[in-house]
Amino acid sequence: MIKIGCKIDEIRVDGNLNVLQKDLAYFAEIGMEAVEIPVHGLDVIKGGLPDERRLKAVQNILKDFDFAYSVHSPNPLNLMDQWNPELHYSVFKASLEFSLSIGSTILVYHAGRFIPEEAFPIQNGHPIKRGLAYRLMEIEREQIIRLSEEYPHVTICIENARPYLYHSPYCYGETIDGLKDQVNQIGRSNVKVNLDLGHLYMAALFYQFDPIEAVKEVSFLVAHTHIHDNFGGAIYYHEKIQTHQIPFGRGDSHMPVGWGQVPMAEMLNAYLSTYQGMLIMELRNRYFQHLQESKENLMVLLKRGKKNKEGDERIFKPKEL
Repeated sequence: MIKIGCKIDEIRVDGNLNVLQKDLAYFAEIGMEAVEIPVHGLDVIKGGLPDERRLKAVQNILKDFDFAYSVHSPNPLNLMDQWNPELHYSVFKASLEFSLSIGSTILVYHAGRFIPEEAFPIQNGHPIKRGLAYRLMEIEREQIIRLSEEYPHVTICIENARPYLYHSPYCYGETIDGLKDQVNQIGRSNVKVNLDLGHLYMAALFYQFDPIEAVKEVSFLVAHTHIHDNFGGAIYYHEKIQTHQIPFGRGDSHMPVGWGQVPMAEMLNAYLSTYQGMLIMELRNRYFQHLQESKENLMVLLKRGKKNKEGDERIFKPKEL
């Protein structure tokens, strides 16, 4: 059964568990069914290791709510890291432990980056050598296979990535073909795809492919979904301030459903008939007061999608930029 939910914003919480508790109460009040919990922002992992005291405090809060939970690993987590790979592996394992401890069967992991965003200024746009890229992907596969075997009750969902001007390609997950190939080569039943609709739309405009066809190609691997809106315009890595980007329709906006141009209805219709996971609205903290509106807009799309028969005209078409 599909459950509609939203994420706990790690920046909004910023280690304050009182904020976590208040936000969960608000989510319950507006009828959310699922919540994605970030291990970053809660300080449950420190220096690559679980903090047991902190974990118990989080567990005591979560037990008072009847949500289905997914977990998001720290954004910088990268099994292709070339500087401190042991630490990244330890953080990944601690994230899996946290997932089990709160009863979550889903852990989201950003697809490995040949060049992490944090290193963009150092790399200065130099393309990575193909041989090294293949080797890094092989290392990631080996480590995910090992972790998935050790934690068979958690599904590791690898998330597709957004593109960046000047530095792309920096990640195999920018294209659905690259992500699908990596997951297929891993070949584990508990390693799937977290389909991020906002990232996919940006990548489709950047690389000039059909996002609806891309969803169809990967639909059989999708076990988790992130939903948020944008206008599709890629940015440079240093452009961080949303208020500067939105007037120009640029950036990974993470806006409420219906505020941008992502063809969500068409994307959802391409795979929801066989999907049984969560639909997690991943909005930026600046849109917190619009969560209920976003949920209502998403429910309208889902209801219209059910009424549409196969072969009917598409509900929404992307607007011209």
